[in-house]
Amino acid sequence: MRRATIQRKTKETDISVSVCLDGTGKSSISTGIGFFDHMLDQIARHALIDLEIAAKGDLHIDDHHTVEDVGIVLGQAVRQALGDRSGIRRYASAYVPMDEALSRAAIDLSGRPFLVFEAAFPTPKIGTFDTELVREFFQAFAGNSGATLHVDNIRGANSHHIAESCFKALARALRQAVEQDPRQGGVVPSTKGVL
Repeated sequence: MRRATIQRKTKETDISVSVCLDGTGKSSISTGIGFFDHMLDQIARHALIDLEIAAKGDLHIDDHHTVEDVGIVLGQAVRQALGDRSGIRRYASAYVPMDEALSRAAIDLSGRPFLVFEAAFPTPKIGTFDTELVREFFQAFAGNSGATLHVDNIRGANSHHIAESCFKALARALRQAVEQDPRQGGVVPSTKGVL
């Protein structure tokens, strides 16, 4: 089982994340931000990654530090659980519809972090959650997992649906990318021999 647990404590947040890449989608998530918990649960369920996240942050200021720092720690945990990335599929993409919204995620677990994020939200908030934090999460996750990640909302009119389809698209792409490819024979999927 490819597992990792990462803890990070700053003056702004105190976060613990445990992942099992070979899981069944079980999750236990508590960040103090209801909508964000819902999105993280989508990642676990649709990536089939077992995920435990406990986060305490300075929510009296706003949600920014907690959302960004969870992305950092989750990315670090995925990176550690992948080890040397031998035998993985590495590349994957997924389209996910949610009612009128359609989003696409394409990922390369290359070790070279980069994010392209194209989504326009029609409202500044989903409940009390700032929609601009969706990009902040993806940026932190890509940067710390060592992934090249492209997330595009192709269409959508409802901010909740747009955000959720983006998170689910990441989950489905991540599920494929971390899978062991039986044709790889345990070899690192790169002509360089390392990722």
